[in-house]
Amino acid sequence: MKQRGRPVSSQIRQNIVEILYFLGKGYGYDIYKHYVGIFPKVTMRSIYYHLRKGVELGEFEIEKVEKEKGDYSWGEMAEKVYYRLGRSASPKGDARVKKAVKDAKA
Repeated sequence: MKQRGRPVSSQIRQNIVEILYFLGKGYGYDIYKHYVGIFPKVTMRSIYYHLRKGVELGEFEIEKVEKEKGDYSWGEMAEKVYYRLGRSASPKGDARVKKAVKDAKA
């Protein structure tokens, strides 16, 4: 019998797994910038959704949360949530992600 509802797997989440595999850790906007440079365009909202969903599924773990002062459109404080791979993540070692992350660090 076919399962009902949405499939648990997601290509977007798998792509984020690949990015974090080579980055080690990253916060939402940083992951988004890498993502749109490598894969088809997605919204930032979608990236944040998949990060939260990935935490629920054990694909990602929250490493730390930092508060950063600055002059932002929404106020003077930003919260950066840093993510890393969790136990359920299964990175495949995508070569183009590896190259893009290496080029971005250089």
